Amino acid sequence: MNRLVLTRAALAALLLALLAGCGGHGGGDDDDAAPEVKGTVLVTTAAPVNQAFHDTIQAWGTAVGDPHRASTVNLGHGGQVIGVTTATGQSVQRGQALLRVAPDPVARNAFLQAQSALDLATGEFKRTQQMAAQHLATQSQVATAQKALDDAKAGVEAQRALGGGTAEETIAAPADGVVTALNVNLGDRFQAGTALLNFAPSHALVARLGAQPEEGARLKAGMSVDVQSTYGSNDALHGRLDVVGHAIDAQTHLLPLQVELPPDAGNVLVSGAAVQATIETTNYTAWALPRSAVLHDDKGDYVFVDDHDHAKRIDVTLKHPQGDTVGVQGSLDGKMRVIVLGNYELDDGDAVREQQESSK
Repeated sequence: MNRLVLTRAALAALLLALLAGCGGHGGGDDDDAAPEVKGTVLVTTAAPVNQAFHDTIQAWGTAVGDPHRASTVNLGHGGQVIGVTTATGQSVQRGQALLRVAPDPVARNAFLQAQSALDLATGEFKRTQQMAAQHLATQSQVATAQKALDDAKAGVEAQRALGGGTAEETIAAPADGVVTALNVNLGDRFQAGTALLNFAPSHALVARLGAQPEEGARLKAGMSVDVQSTYGSNDALHGRLDVVGHAIDAQTHLLPLQVELPPDAGNVLVSGAAVQATIETTNYTAWALPRSAVLHDDKGDYVFVDDHDHAKRIDVTLKHPQGDTVGVQGSLDGKMRVIVLGNYELDDGDAVREQQESSK
């Protein structure tokens, strides 16, 4: 009986020894692997690139005819509108008929009188010349007849310029453009100098914009502006800031601006089209980094760089926060490796390892 108990005890001790031996071998492997990964953060890095950035201001408004090139169509004589072949806002081609008018009866009568005086002077001059050839008139009489003829011709031309030379007159578009305002209707009588319609050439558009008043101090004439239609083509027109207002618009409560557009703006925009603009106010250079590389805490903006496999904090100033690529200024150089992924779990001095190296 005692021999059987001893045998069982010996087997149990042997089994425990084997289990302890297996467990001790596995723990040794873990201890060997731990120094390589424990406390090390896998990160992705990128080199900063020094590039130019632009601070911008947004503004909105409409495209209108350049007031320095837009014109008002009128006549030097009165008359009556007998035909209207255009409308406000219509695009027209050079030479296209816009209005038909009949001259003032007074102007027409004055022209006919001048024409009659010319016929009389012409006949008198010929008779005087014939009499002079027969020695029945002096050279002084010939000269007097010549002067009367010249005066009569000048009178006819003057009345023709006043509109009396034709029974009907057609007013045509002076260039390709847009009728911005039609001020008369069919049958209207008008006086000399009355503004019949307003016309804006196609190649003479400007953008009248409004910006937030607090942006006024940053705006100066001559700044580069990109203008594009709000609802139409996305093609940007490159213009120049021409006028910066110094008084708030009472209706929009915005600061008025005017941008000179390129000559081909009429191919993209029409007068009255809603536009939006981006004004470049400041140009500077900064380090371009992915947005994820820049962190922020109570001390400000900062990045981590891989400094001999350890994270090193560098404080920066975020100069250009818009877009996926931001611009920062700080103690960086192009040889540094800025941590762009995995940086949220880092503290200054933590061990790091480039993720690409571990995947090889």
